[in-house]
Amino acid sequence: MLGEYRIEGRRAAEIAASVERGVGSGDLEPGQLLPPIRELAVELGVNPNTVAAAYRILRERGVIETAGRRGSRVRPAPATTGRDHIRVDVPEGVRDVSSGNPDPALLPPLAPAFAAAAAQGDREPVLYGEVAVEPELARLARAELDADGVPDGPLAVLSGALDGVERVLAAHLKPGDTVAVEDPGWGRTLDLVPALGLRTAPVGVDDEGPLPDDVRRALEGGARALIVTDRAQNPTGAAVSATRARALRSVLRAYPETLVIEDDHGHGIVDLPLHSLAGVTRHWALVRSVAKAYGPDLRLAVLTGDAVTVDRVRGRQRLGPGWVSRLLQRAVVRLWDGGVLDTRAVAGAYRMRRDLLIGALAERGVTAHGRSGMNVWVPVPDETGVVARLLHAGWAVAPGARFRMSAPPGIRITVSTLTEQETRLLADAVAAALGPVPARSYV
Repeated sequence: MLGEYRIEGRRAAEIAASVERGVGSGDLEPGQLLPPIRELAVELGVNPNTVAAAYRILRERGVIETAGRRGSRVRPAPATTGRDHIRVDVPEGVRDVSSGNPDPALLPPLAPAFAAAAAQGDREPVLYGEVAVEPELARLARAELDADGVPDGPLAVLSGALDGVERVLAAHLKPGDTVAVEDPGWGRTLDLVPALGLRTAPVGVDDEGPLPDDVRRALEGGARALIVTDRAQNPTGAAVSATRARALRSVLRAYPETLVIEDDHGHGIVDLPLHSLAGVTRHWALVRSVAKAYGPDLRLAVLTGDAVTVDRVRGRQRLGPGWVSRLLQRAVVRLWDGGVLDTRAVAGAYRMRRDLLIGALAERGVTAHGRSGMNVWVPVPDETGVVARLLHAGWAVAPGARFRMSAPPGIRITVSTLTEQETRLLADAVAAALGPVPARSYV
C-alpha cells in the first residue's frame, strides 16, 4: 500500500509528522492510500485511537483526505505551480495581450500621495498598539459602500483581494469543506482553495454572473461557501446584474449558513452598478482592492462583512502582520480623496476598448464576452492550437486553462492598452486562428 515507506511513531503527533515527512520527500505520492486505522495501530503497537488522532491532525492540516469506507488518501498537491506554468512565453516582437494588467497611462501618479502620507507620518508616527485602520480611510470606504447598498458592517484593511478571500475562508472553514467557485474564474482563487485543504465545486458563469442553477446544485451538494466576483470578472468580464442578483439571493435564502464572499476588485474601473449579495446569509464578506484602478503594487484592500467574520479576520491578522502599513493607508486616502483619478473616464476607456474588440470580432463571425473590466473572453474549440497560431501571428494571449476547471476552452485577451488599429489587426488574427487549418499533403 505504501511501497517502501514505513510510517513511524508512538504518539499521534509523531505518526502525523512521519506521514508529512513522507509526503514532503515524495515517498508518499498524491492519491496514495494510507493503511486503515486498525491495521496501522497493530503495526505500530499503539491504540487505534492514537492513529485516529494522527489522521485527524493530518486532515486538519490538509495533508490527507478521508472518503468514508474508501479510506484515507494523501491529498492531491495544490495546483498552484501547475496553473502558474500554463502561460505563454512572449518572444521579442510579439504583442502581449495576456497579462491582465491595467493601462499604466490610466494609473494616477503616486509620488504626491506618498510624500503627503510620509510627511503626516513624520508628524504623527504610528506606533504599536494603535488602531489598525486609518480613520479617514474607514470613513471614505464606508461612504462608498453605503452608496452601493452594501449592508453596514465593521471594516478591516488587508494586503489585497486574495489576502481577504483567504482570511475569510480560513476564519470559517476546515480542511475538506467544499467551496463553490466560478468556472471559468480567477486562477489564483482556483489555486488558493485547494491549497487551504478545501474542495472546489465549479459554478458556470455567463455575462451576468454565476448561474443560479449551478449555485443551487453546489449548495445542495454540500458546498459551505460561495465566492462571487461582482464586476470585472476575470477572465470573462461578467458583472452581476440586478436580475441575476435577485435570483442568486433567492437561492441563498434557502441556505442561510452559506459563507458568501464577494470580490469587487473592479471597483474604480467599471461603470456598471454593484448588485451585492451581502446580508442574505448569516456570514458574508465583501472585499475591494485598489490594485486595478490605482496600481498593482498598492497591496491594499478594504474588507467588510458580518461582525463575527470581520472580528475573526482582524483577530488572526493581529497574530500575524498586525496591520497593513498606515503609511500605505494614508497614501490611498489621498488618492481617493484628492481627485487624482477620474474613475468614470478610466471605466469609459476600458469599456470602449472592450466594445471595439468584441464588435470587430463579431464582424468576423467570432463570439466574445466582456461586459466589464479590462479582459475579453473568446470561446474556442482548440485552445492550444489557437494560442499557438496567434503566437505565430505575433499575438500572445492567455490560455483559458489558467482560469477553468470543467468549463469549455477559451482564450483571454487583455484590452487595456490596445489601440484602435491594433484591435482590427488582432480581430483578423483571431478569426484566422479559429478558421479551418489548411490541409497538408506529404510526399
